[in-house]
Amino acid sequence: MRATILVHRIPIDTPVQTSFGIMHDRPSLMLRLEDDDGAIGFGEIWCNWPSVGAEHRARLMEALILPLVAESGLADNPAELWVWLSARLRILAIQSGEPGPIAQCLAGLECALQDLAARRAGLPLARFLSSEASASVAVYASGINPTGAPETAERAIAAGYRACKVKVGFGRDRDRENLLGARALIGPDVQMMADANQAWTSEEAVSFAETADEVGLSWLEEPLAHDVADEDWRQVADAMQTPLAAGENFASARDFDELPAARGLGVVQPDLGRWGGVAQLVAVGRSARAHCMLFCPHWLGGGVGLLTSCHVKAALDDEDGFVEVDFNDNPMRSELAAEIFATLRDGRVSLPDKPGIGIDDAAIDAFRAHLTVAREITF
Repeated sequence: MRATILVHRIPIDTPVQTSFGIMHDRPSLMLRLEDDDGAIGFGEIWCNWPSVGAEHRARLMEALILPLVAESGLADNPAELWVWLSARLRILAIQSGEPGPIAQCLAGLECALQDLAARRAGLPLARFLSSEASASVAVYASGINPTGAPETAERAIAAGYRACKVKVGFGRDRDRENLLGARALIGPDVQMMADANQAWTSEEAVSFAETADEVGLSWLEEPLAHDVADEDWRQVADAMQTPLAAGENFASARDFDELPAARGLGVVQPDLGRWGGVAQLVAVGRSARAHCMLFCPHWLGGGVGLLTSCHVKAALDDEDGFVEVDFNDNPMRSELAAEIFATLRDGRVSLPDKPGIGIDDAAIDAFRAHLTVAREITF
């Protein structure tokens, strides 16, 4: 098998703002696999932060992860390979202090192998995962910056979304003004969420409860830091009618098994480019449904990860919940997902009947001018 590691950096005019940092370009770290028969598969590794994250993870993939795949003998079984690699690299991840970047590389590799397996079978990834997969999924517009938030939310709804999420954590008055302004523009029947990106103390989060409930938020995402005590999360959950959401920073099956109940979450948001890949995301989705929680895959990256997330959500029949779609400018993501999002109507997109996640080399090659890393490894 041949692996190609690709890092693109796409210039943008408007930076992406969060409570903890700003993105001045849109990085993308993709893994392309090709077997001896010419079948290909794509996976994406989360790499937004720090600003050098994409290049660092590319080196980890090249020097550490891929050389172990041949040794494992499990390249034809992505889920088992992920388990084997996670166990093999556990101590190194602890010793190096880099469990996150290593887990992200393993997740992207697992996604690429799942895409490859689906293409070998001649099936869209969703139907490869489940014969009862939905033909469409609900999506929502995310990542709405604090500057001009009401107007951006209005544009998102005009574009065909029926739900949107506004960034908060920029000061109580500014957050309140943005949410009330957005609600006034999009109307009372459109779902709106807010994401604090771990910005607050428990006291600050509790003080936000009045605004959250007044605006009628469908959920409040990550009001507290992931490493804050479960009791503090529960205190915030008990203080408001608005459900709490989290999951993008969960990094183990134990986190997903225990933290939603311990923290009083109503919405679970795993990210398949940060931990676990496709198979683990499917397991989390099934568990969330069994426990009556909303399953909404997190994604704030490029087109490969977005398409993979849509197929995983469709494989679970999409009875409820959404796939997150970053509404900020990202030309490469928009181009790779153009076919799907051309079908956006009433907050849903349709998946094409193409093998795997449905993209080809031509779509990637169109962005060659923005390629900063390209390395090839045979194993």
